[in-house]
Amino acid sequence: MVEFKYNINKFTLWQLAAGPIIILLLCLVFLSITTISTGFPMKPGVDFAGGTEVTLSRVYTEEEVLSQFSSFPLQTVQGQILRFNPMSDEQYNELTQNLSTFDRDATINRIDPIFGQNLQTLAVYALIASFIGMSIVVFVSFRTFVPSGAVILSAFADIVMTAATMNILGIALSLGTTAALLMLIGYSVDSDILLTTRVIKRKGKIEEKFSGAFRTGIVMTSTTMAAVAAMWVVSILGSIQVIAEIASVLFIGLIFDIFNTWLTNAGLLKWYTEKRGEK
Repeated sequence: MVEFKYNINKFTLWQLAAGPIIILLLCLVFLSITTISTGFPMKPGVDFAGGTEVTLSRVYTEEEVLSQFSSFPLQTVQGQILRFNPMSDEQYNELTQNLSTFDRDATINRIDPIFGQNLQTLAVYALIASFIGMSIVVFVSFRTFVPSGAVILSAFADIVMTAATMNILGIALSLGTTAALLMLIGYSVDSDILLTTRVIKRKGKIEEKFSGAFRTGIVMTSTTMAAVAAMWVVSILGSIQVIAEIASVLFIGLIFDIFNTWLTNAGLLKWYTEKRGEK
């Protein structure tokens, strides 16, 4: 059986938290630049930007797709999923006629840009509201600034780092990926509360409490990552693009959660317990 070792006493707060904090600052700068240049911190998908999404009945070659839809505002091609920028009613009618001869079993979904912007606003409000609600619950649970702030900082860092990575990998913000970010907030708080509760509310030596929390938490996260990876593989094999994007966002977020929980949060908790005089 693998022996999990996590000796918190070997490291200072700066040694533990420096890396994740630097990455967080870089991600914030990257998202800020994206916001200044595009008006939104993340690339919106068809759900939020408006446009047309076509799901073909099978995978065609890139040459077949490009030659067939060269006269339309084709944005991206991902397997069987074609995404088009907003188009006029005439172009949309022409596209449906084109599809009826090219792939009669294809499905088409059109979202008006105004409706998409409304969805985008609601999604942002949902993320903000969930984060505020989470913060209130955390402060009520611990009623101490440093442990509560460490949990909130870790959850915030998970979302920011995941959002920046989504931009880099070209994963658009859609209804599905927004749901994944909301799930990630919940999971992040769960792992951070596990650590904070073990360290703050249990008796015993500091290194033993950290080690026990790490052993439980890392097994829990590893199991979740394995399940998410399996979901991603199945969705790719089944060409279920929405599930694949959700799984990708969750997997990315879980990787960042390991660093933010067991480096940033752990470092702040170690500093806090030392200030209280615990050994």
